[in-house]
Amino acid sequence: MIRSIITGTGHYLPKKIIKSNHFLKHTFYDKKGLKINKSNEEIINKFQKITEIEERRYINNALFNSDIATIAAKRALMNSKIYKEKIDYIISAHNYGDIHPISFQSDFMPSIAARVKNKLQIKNRKCRPYDMIFGCPGWIEGMILADQLLRSKYAKNILITSSETLSKVIDPHDRNAMIFSDGAGAVVLSAIEIENENYGIICYDSQCNNNEELHYLSNGPSLNPRYKKSLVNIRMNGRRIYEYALTEVPNMLKSILDHADLHLKDIKKILIHQANAKMDYAILKRLLKLYNYSSSFFKDKDFYTNLMPMTIQKFGNSSVATVPTLLDLILQGKMPPHEINPGDTILMASLGAGMNINGMIYRFPTTTQQKT
Repeated sequence: MIRSIITGTGHYLPKKIIKSNHFLKHTFYDKKGLKINKSNEEIINKFQKITEIEERRYINNALFNSDIATIAAKRALMNSKIYKEKIDYIISAHNYGDIHPISFQSDFMPSIAARVKNKLQIKNRKCRPYDMIFGCPGWIEGMILADQLLRSKYAKNILITSSETLSKVIDPHDRNAMIFSDGAGAVVLSAIEIENENYGIICYDSQCNNNEELHYLSNGPSLNPRYKKSLVNIRMNGRRIYEYALTEVPNMLKSILDHADLHLKDIKKILIHQANAKMDYAILKRLLKLYNYSSSFFKDKDFYTNLMPMTIQKFGNSSVATVPTLLDLILQGKMPPHEINPGDTILMASLGAGMNINGMIYRFPTTTQQKT
């Protein structure tokens, strides 16, 4: 039986650490374009209490989105021990492409995947580059597409990258700017002949609500009418996203588990998109309620963090990169006491612009045999 198996992982975290005091000199405006009549200390403290973000990472000005995607890709290829010319597809998840350093406009042509292939110096003309523009769930959606290609025998090895440089598209006058960060992750997914069909990618689903939800995350001018540096600034309706996430995500995740004939107790780790700590905890709480967990679990912070590892406190929200970065950190033993062992089953989930949500169940194989 051919299964889609993760054969390599990698990530890139910028070295530049941005602490909350970075925003003390900012001038924040509300949605009406009026200066917020509160001290920055009050604004920052309230933000940190809700999101738990203490630090975030920004790339330096010499790097582009495609550069950090390539760094993560090289690390995943090295970890996989698969020769780069054996890669049949590159699927690159992102939302803004490379940001021009002067105009601050998005650059999508050529595609990020094509640029990653070029920077990896892959000569194979049968290595096809695809971009996945799917909001923050883009990397999981890229994994879903890759699984379908591998199962259809159109490919044997696929590189899925995820990268974003949101520090280049934030509005410095918007409080939400403190959420976003930069980073990249990558995975090599391979078609492996394996005896037990219940290993590798087991089950997944996606849901796209693109009516009024379409504008919960979008682009727009600065909240400060006098700020003209860029017309491409990420704009977020946090309340609507929070309400949508709590309504839709837990139900979809339970549906995926039900379809795989699994219970939440079968899951070793939940790797959820690092968007907002309060929201992620609330999603897990709703999921626990669907399984009739007792109320004692809801107050046990250790239970939450053991089941659902968090990186947002130190790395912020790097969009498509949060889940694969989290996965690689655990697999490389860089997030103790968290660990994933052969035979463990994990649930990965994300939501973002669109609104799009998705989830995937993956079980790590105990033994594998490469298909000849």
